[in-house]
Amino acid sequence: MTTTTPSRGRRRAPTRMERAAGKAAALQRPRVILALLLLLGLTCVMLLDGYLRAEVGGDERVRDGASAGKVPDKVLNGGPILTFRDGKPVTQTIPKKTIVLTFDDGPNPTYTPTVLKILKKYDVPGTFFLVGSMVSRYPSIVKQMVAQGNEVGIHTFTHVDLSYQSDARIKREMEQTQLALAGAAGITTTLFRAPYSSETDAIDNYSYPVYKKLGASGYTSVFVDTDSDDWKQPGVAKIIKWATPSGTSGSSVLFHDAGGVRSQTMKALPQYIEKMKAKGYTFTTVSGAIAKNAAAQRASGTGAGAGAGAGAAAGTSTGTVEAGAKPSSAPVDSAVGGAGAAGGGTGGAGRNGSRNGISVLQGAHREATGMTLYEGKALIYAVTVAEWVVPGLAAGLTVVGIAVMSRFGMMLILARRHYRQRNKRRFSWGPTVTRPVTVIVPAYNEKECIANTLESLAKSTHPIEVIVVDDGSSDGTSEIAREAARSFGMTNVRVIRQENAGKPAALNNGVRSASYDIVVMMDGDTVFEPDTVRHLVQPFADPEVGAVAGNAKVGNRNTVIGAWQHIEYVMGFNLDRRMYDLLRCMPTIPGAIGAFRREAVLQVGGMSEDTLAEDTDITIAMHREGWRVVYQEHAKAWTEAPASLKQLWSQRYRWSYGTMQALWKHRKSLTDKGPSGRFGRVGMPLVVIFQIITPVFAPLIDVFTVYSMIFVDFWASLAMWFAVLGIQLLCAAYAFRLDREKYRYLLMMPLQQLAYRQMMYLVLIHSSITALTGGRLRWQKLKRTGEVGTPAGAS
Repeated sequence: MTTTTPSRGRRRAPTRMERAAGKAAALQRPRVILALLLLLGLTCVMLLDGYLRAEVGGDERVRDGASAGKVPDKVLNGGPILTFRDGKPVTQTIPKKTIVLTFDDGPNPTYTPTVLKILKKYDVPGTFFLVGSMVSRYPSIVKQMVAQGNEVGIHTFTHVDLSYQSDARIKREMEQTQLALAGAAGITTTLFRAPYSSETDAIDNYSYPVYKKLGASGYTSVFVDTDSDDWKQPGVAKIIKWATPSGTSGSSVLFHDAGGVRSQTMKALPQYIEKMKAKGYTFTTVSGAIAKNAAAQRASGTGAGAGAGAGAAAGTSTGTVEAGAKPSSAPVDSAVGGAGAAGGGTGGAGRNGSRNGISVLQGAHREATGMTLYEGKALIYAVTVAEWVVPGLAAGLTVVGIAVMSRFGMMLILARRHYRQRNKRRFSWGPTVTRPVTVIVPAYNEKECIANTLESLAKSTHPIEVIVVDDGSSDGTSEIAREAARSFGMTNVRVIRQENAGKPAALNNGVRSASYDIVVMMDGDTVFEPDTVRHLVQPFADPEVGAVAGNAKVGNRNTVIGAWQHIEYVMGFNLDRRMYDLLRCMPTIPGAIGAFRREAVLQVGGMSEDTLAEDTDITIAMHREGWRVVYQEHAKAWTEAPASLKQLWSQRYRWSYGTMQALWKHRKSLTDKGPSGRFGRVGMPLVVIFQIITPVFAPLIDVFTVYSMIFVDFWASLAMWFAVLGIQLLCAAYAFRLDREKYRYLLMMPLQQLAYRQMMYLVLIHSSITALTGGRLRWQKLKRTGEVGTPAGAS
């Protein structure tokens, strides 16, 4: 024998199939990236939504009872307005007979609009210390609030105790809130109130450095003189009583417009305003109070400089906030302390004096410009997306979860019914089918497996004719098949060679060449048990039956990947087929083992090349022609499953995409009448919901679970995950019982849920994107080892 060696330096030209595979791979890479980017984007949206709800990065620690030994006495005993000038603290009190109404923790979509209506009705301004995450969720309320003439301040972004936070976290909390304000109302602010703060005498050694750092950045920290304690819900009378200052002293009064049930506050607020007005009090904002102090100082002869200094310390300067969302610490414009401001006022901004378009009552506001404005709007848009997407996904996943659980229940009930029906002693399809049948074996480069396939057919207890259709193999498959037939003494084997045209063409060639009216189709890497063909053809005793699906088994199940697929085959495929059989809407006859009436195959036009799932395509076509398709559990075939993740991805990608193609091809069955309409309105929705839509959303269920474990409630989420796993184990155990499989493989199921299932989801998402983008995919040949030599576990 002679061999030829290619000349040095020359490479073998790729075959047509290799060139097609290379092109297909190049086309699919962007779609894989798109699928991963889509999943990443949804994860980011969830994280953003969780951050807004203080689930991500939330810190519920609140400091209490700490020492105040390092806090200056003039701060502890000073007024509720604290600023720092040249590093030194300056405090201010609220003028006599003046109320600064402050509201914390908003905006809230229920209570804040009510507060705004009350303030507008009584022509009273308020100062709202807003939580940035709430601002980003309800920007329209903030915009209305500012337009109405109220003043706003920062209450951090996630309502955390800043005394526990790092400098970076503090900076982030402030800047993000400023961006939210910029996006919502086009402004930023120099006012700040710390969460969980109260009067100045509650400042301790841990919180004071925070106020000092923020003061150095130009912020004015605002505390309270009088706390209504409305959060305790003590009743309307007590809220009004506790919010009333003693004597004629002015006061910074605290109410809440969010953070809990505030119905008592809503009832108390108008009564409180009426009471204080009757006592001769006026209402203003923090900036209005500062302006009144400045005017009073000038009127008393302390000089314009002192007045300006007071205003500067309060941070009521005009101008804009610079990029980075830090407030300006520039000196106050002298107009703030002018005559217009001296009136204090009880009404809106327009009645309280302004200079350069800046209302005295909103003196802490800065116009947001440049990147601050654009980043703020981007934040609002992102939050809007998250606010719509996450609840929508949650609702959708709830529906999916209910559907999946319902499907499990339906599968268990119908599978049990199917098993009991088909295994009754008196059950019969009709007269025993004993006539010979044709077995068609399409083969493309199956040198490792074809001999084992023929050996298993040589042991068949049913008379058969075997047609091996070699689809242009380049590895000597046809020669190996002929030699194997001779060695096994099989005179009933014909080997047909054809130019490479694909599996559907090979099967059609075999059907045309078949000698008998029943054809059995199997893959070239599959082996049958001796009684497989006999069991498979018995349903044809019923003249309504046009096709029979067999029971495909994984032969190479002793590896991790093989065991995972074994669980999937038993639980997913075969349990499903029992259900579909009873519902008379079997969607797929497996390529590894299926039998057909030859006349039915020819009636529907043979195996179509329109899709990659020719088995699904012809099954649906037979339903539409009125033929009944059934499942024969006792007809077992042992197939070699993909042995690597790459091969597995390739196979399942083709299956998923081919199924979508077949469903789309037969979409008109949805409106057909008769058997075709039955499949279209029963079988097709089941396949679409449970084999496409549900698995596409399934990764999000896992993402939500992981998210909940990390950010919400680890143990509750873990318990829920184990509960779902338990239900799946129950279904799998029952499926294993029906198929008389060994339960030990179920030990791999938890790992299957963590790894294998995720891969299958990504494959389906990949296929969906390919379908939506109009991609095409050719047949992909898997590498075989030939290790499935004899039927594993066969009796």
